[in-house]
Amino acid sequence: MRRQEKGDAMHARQSPGPDRPDGPLRSKRIRYGAAVLLVAVWLAAAGPLGSFMGGLSEVQSNDSSSFLPVGAESTQVQEAAQDFRDDRSVPAVAVYSAPDPIGRGELAEISEAAERAAEQDWAAAPPTGPIPGTEDDRFAQLVVPVSEDADTAEAVRELRALLTDSAPEGVEVRVAGPAGIAADLSAAFGGIDGTLLAVAVGAVLVILIAVYRSPLLPLVVIASAMLALVLAAAAVYGAASAGWIDLNGQSQGILFILVVGACTDYALLLVARYREALQQGEDPAAAVRTALRGSVEPVLASGGTVILGVLCLLASDLSSNRGLGPVAALGIAAALVSALTFLPAALLLLGRAAFWPFPPRPVRASAPAPSGEGALEEVLDGHPVWGRIARSVDRRPRWYWAATVVLLAAGAALVPQFRAEGTSQLEVFRTEVESVAGQERLDQGFGGAGAVPAVIIADAPRAGEVAAAAEAVPGVAEAAPLTEGGGGPERPGAPEAGLQPKEVDGRVLINASLDAPAESTEAMEIVRELRTAVHAVPGAGAVVGGTAAVNLDTLDTSSRDLRVIIPLVLLAVTAVLVVLLRSLVAPLLLVATTVLSFAATLGVGALVFDHLLELPGADPVVPLFAFVFLVALGIDYNIFLMTRAREEARRHGPREGVLRALALTGGVITSAGVVLAATFAALAVLPILFLLQLAFLVSFGVLVDALLVRSVLVPALGLDAGRWLWWPSRLSRRPGPNASGRAGGR
Repeated sequence: MRRQEKGDAMHARQSPGPDRPDGPLRSKRIRYGAAVLLVAVWLAAAGPLGSFMGGLSEVQSNDSSSFLPVGAESTQVQEAAQDFRDDRSVPAVAVYSAPDPIGRGELAEISEAAERAAEQDWAAAPPTGPIPGTEDDRFAQLVVPVSEDADTAEAVRELRALLTDSAPEGVEVRVAGPAGIAADLSAAFGGIDGTLLAVAVGAVLVILIAVYRSPLLPLVVIASAMLALVLAAAAVYGAASAGWIDLNGQSQGILFILVVGACTDYALLLVARYREALQQGEDPAAAVRTALRGSVEPVLASGGTVILGVLCLLASDLSSNRGLGPVAALGIAAALVSALTFLPAALLLLGRAAFWPFPPRPVRASAPAPSGEGALEEVLDGHPVWGRIARSVDRRPRWYWAATVVLLAAGAALVPQFRAEGTSQLEVFRTEVESVAGQERLDQGFGGAGAVPAVIIADAPRAGEVAAAAEAVPGVAEAAPLTEGGGGPERPGAPEAGLQPKEVDGRVLINASLDAPAESTEAMEIVRELRTAVHAVPGAGAVVGGTAAVNLDTLDTSSRDLRVIIPLVLLAVTAVLVVLLRSLVAPLLLVATTVLSFAATLGVGALVFDHLLELPGADPVVPLFAFVFLVALGIDYNIFLMTRAREEARRHGPREGVLRALALTGGVITSAGVVLAATFAALAVLPILFLLQLAFLVSFGVLVDALLVRSVLVPALGLDAGRWLWWPSRLSRRPGPNASGRAGGR
């Protein structure tokens, strides 16, 4: 009796009175109010933040110094050579061509055009020329110095228009040279804000509509990704304008793709858990809480892995690599913030209507269980496709993982064929551009070999010995010091009679003409021998730079970066997995499968690039970028799978945990892989060779990870390893109540 009275009293205290607000109702109002406020703040900030996207081009640097090896010999020479120049300019080389020899009359008209060019605000000095072709008199060149303080792209556009309008009848003109190449690169990257983003978002939207069969939810996910993008743009703009990070066109393009793809992947995982909770009968508020509890750990681990992976690029000795690391890290951080704040708030406000016209309904007790609740057979039956895959892998796990390893190893066997020794600066464009056409005509009229010399800087007292040592190197045609009034470093040749070598701070500049084109592999080998020869001159302090030297240093630095950064990335990824999974065996298996997947992707890339597309080669940094992104992003899907496997294993045992995780995450991880592959494939719309190759490698590698490694290889290894997969955690000492059974073994 006393117990009943005590219970009635407690019930009376807990029950709201007629004048007392309902506790749950008040809590609900607070949650919905907070969601409204959060969404409103995001939407209000979108406009101001979005303005920074257009401003990213203002803090970009796409000149050659942005891609030089830090501290390399060629970089030292390029910096020192600036002091030998009479003006701070970038040469634009106008190449004239005609079907017949260019005569005095045409040369006079070109001279008049040169005078008009000299009057422009961006002209640093009067043009040099016109100079008739030395190999073919149907060509002529005019060298126009463009001030370094001017907008090079705009100056070249004006120069091209001026020279085209004033060209002699029947004579064509093309503007090439460093300024022309810089202008064409600027134009190529000009499609980042519009074309690239439109293609990426369009592809993602189509995929999401197919996945969700809803017009509303894809728009919410896209909105989340776009909000992440404007936040990332604002952060990168602020850091770049303050001089904390370096931004170039390549990094900006990768940033856009990475943010859209990663944020969409995180959204897919969160929405999948939200749908599961709704199918279990939870109301939207409870479902959002359940979804966050189930996805926040893998999403944060996934984002943290990518951030740590890309920050390993700070250990690179290439300026462009160092710049990409923090840019990508800021992008991933913005994706995490948007996916874990805006998206949950929007889902709460929309409720089941987000899935219109097919909102999830609570599952009847007799129906197959699409969520993690229910017996194993019910869960597998609730996911017909992935349930069948899980049953098949469960029957023969060792056969499946062995066959998959053999298949991936076959692709990896082609890795030695991957050519990443660099390409000519003129081969970076995949479409016809004026600077490339102009350079081809320049080579016809003036000869290609030796057009761009190697540059040697040495102490003045030893200049003669250094020049003699250089000329003794096979492949060096001539070595002569730059003289007072004798032109810039781009003009090789012997000193003019009576002119003394130009001396700056006790140093002289020597131009060494090579017998091979500066962009060729032969030129790099000549530079190696040239360095050995001039370094041996005692007391000269000689260093060698120039185009061939830059290519050589970039190749050597890229090889060094591979040896240094790859172990750092693997160590960072393994550390995150160990902390997340509380295991040593599972992380090592996951990292090993991801590395094997990368090797297979690189091998297939060699086959596609060399034999199918017949590309001229690859930039030395392509394998490094592909590795960082594939390992950091590819491990995401293993994180999504194995965190769910661990969650299920704690309740149902190790074997059943793997099977449930495979069935429950199969759809969402496959969708995430397709989305990320589609977004990276959008990089191919920019006419840059490096981005095309990176787009293929990352897209193909992500699909291999999502569709083969995560769907077959990892589950098969997990089933074969059994409880030892989780060693040394408590799960490794728990075989589970059904460890001896087989799914579907009826």
